[in-house]
Amino acid sequence: MRENGKVGSSFDFRVIHREHAINYKLRATLLTPEVIRASARLEQLRNRLTDEQTRALVREAETAAGLVVMVELDPREGSGVIPLDWRVFLQPKGLKAGSVGAISGDKSPLLRKVKALGGVFRRDYAYDVFFVAFPLVDENGIPLIALDVAEIELLVGIYGNEGRVAWKMPESIRRKIRSLSKQ
Repeated sequence: MRENGKVGSSFDFRVIHREHAINYKLRATLLTPEVIRASARLEQLRNRLTDEQTRALVREAETAAGLVVMVELDPREGSGVIPLDWRVFLQPKGLKAGSVGAISGDKSPLLRKVKALGGVFRRDYAYDVFFVAFPLVDENGIPLIALDVAEIELLVGIYGNEGRVAWKMPESIRRKIRSLSKQ
């Protein structure tokens, strides 16, 4: 559930604003129930947790938000700072810009404290880590992602540049959407 990508172009034709990075390495982990359970199991082994403590970690992570994506960004050159106004969307793969169907992500720094959302890979300190939550249903219980979608993609925008990573739609996410929807 971990994918790599890039935000921005490879070529630098800038004359001014050289304090900005020309592109960013992008890595995103879709925190599905399987990834959450694997991360909780690693935490259990590392910290000698009981089965009940581990189940509590899983419950905490699964109730934290609809769907969580761990986004890692590494600026190349420039100041090395990620701007605060970067944006992130989840959408069916191939959706054209301006079409209905993109879900805006909510950057949630408090999710960093949820141990089972840490993913299964060791932290690479070259990357800044962000947790982004996406609702799976609207306030009326209507699914925001159609259940028949084959692939979903994450769109990350920084300044005027965009990058994308995609995943096949996991069955566990379809089940979660069905359980949350009122249809």
